[in-house]
Formats: sequence, C-alpha cells, structure tokens
Amino acid sequence: MLKFATVASGSSGNCSVITDGSTHILIDAGVSARRITTGLKSLGIQPGELSAILITHEHSDHISGIPVLCRQLDVELYTAEGTAREICRKNPELQPRFRVFDPGERFALGDLVVGSFPVSHDCVSPVGYTVTRGDRKLTFCTDLGVVTQPVLEAVQGASTLVAEYNYDPEMLRTGPYPEYLKSRIAGQRGHLSNQVGAQLTRWAVERGTRQVVLAHLSKENNQPATAKLAAQAGIGEQQVELCVAPRSEASAWMEV
Repeated sequence: MLKFATVASGSSGNCSVITDGSTHILIDAGVSARRITTGLKSLGIQPGELSAILITHEHSDHISGIPVLCRQLDVELYTAEGTAREICRKNPELQPRFRVFDPGERFALGDLVVGSFPVSHDCVSPVGYTVTRGDRKLTFCTDLGVVTQPVLEAVQGASTLVAEYNYDPEMLRTGPYPEYLKSRIAGQRGHLSNQVGAQLTRWAVERGTRQVVLAHLSKENNQPATAKLAAQAGIGEQQVELCVAPRSEASAWMEV
C-alpha cells in the first residue's frame, strides 16, 4: 500500500509525506520544524522514522523547516545539485546531508522507487518527483511555468497527481503582491497555474489518473474552494477523486 498526506503549510501542499508503511518520505518542508514534527505525529509517524526529504527547489516556502529539522533528526536531503548549492550558500552546515542527482535520475528508498524530472520554474534546477511501488505511482508536480515533455512523461500512468491551481489572474493584477513578485509569478518560468495546472490535470485524467490533489494554494491568491470548483469544471464528467491540500493542518491519509 502507498499512502500520501500533506502537512500544515502556508502554501498548502508545500510539505507532504508519502509512505508504504516502512519508508517515510517528506516532499519539501515549507513550514517550521515544530509544525512538521507535530503533523507527522498526527499521522502516526515519529519524526525520527523519516527516511528522506525530497526538495523540489530552493524557494523559502519549500525549505523553511529544513535547517532546524536537520539539527533535530539524522535525515538525508535529496535534490538536484544546483538546488543543494543554493541552499548551502546560507546553510553550509547542511552540505553533508545532501544526496544530489541530475534531473531525470531515479533511485531507490527502501521498496519505493523515486524518479525526478525537470520542471520550468524561476530558480536554479527545479524538479518534480514520482514515487512508485508496484503498479501505484504518485506524481508530485507543482510550481509549473509550462508543461514540457518530461512533465508529461512523469504524469503518464500516475494513479495520483499532485498539481497546482494557484492564482487568479485578476487577483494577481490587483492583489497584495509586490510588483517584482507579480512579474516573477506571471513570467514564462513562474507558475501560471490556472492555465498550466488545468492543462496538465485534464491530460492526466484523460489518460487514467483518478485522484488529483490540488496544492500550492495560499490565502494571497486562490482560495481552496475556488480552486476545487475550477478543477471540477475543467475535468468535466470524469469520475475523479478531487482533494485540496489544507493549509492549517495535516490532511487525512489517502491511498495512492
């Protein structure tokens, strides 16, 4: 059995855990170490049982809990080499914890097979992840600027897709973001996720994905209810389990 849940995070889904019961993997750590350990315990996992942390990229809302967490736990960090280098500029003590790879590489963690793939985002070497055991596959893919062939290949055959419906274009134009951030989000390498997330989710569902988790939602842009309605409208009559990653608490376990 492969199970997935999200841990409390300001941008929902920027801290998630996937497990087969013996190997427990955290994907990103975009919340304090205290909240991560509390969330893990609420899911029945002791923090010291973590097998690894997979990092998608170096933006602060994806890594904020890592320095303290690594002082508390003996856990390895996996990410692309460029991302590790950027994180270690501010946190050189983390260098021995990193196990770096080139985007596209696969590796085993226990009985789980982890795949990585490059994504388009405005940072050094952002990646998404697949986690597979047997015929069950989760594809974790948020913060997209464009849908590329590696992204489509990673989503192909996924039983569960973690995707993003992140901003309302009108909210981006008139909302609380500073101008530099508006430009970054709206740029070709940012995350135009009402368009890109919808495109990717429809593509996945048409090819058999039957569970979609909407993530990277925050109070500054799309509310979860709005995102879910948009996703339901985009999917149409397909029979799909559609979930929203909560911000304020750990989600319930879901089977992949």
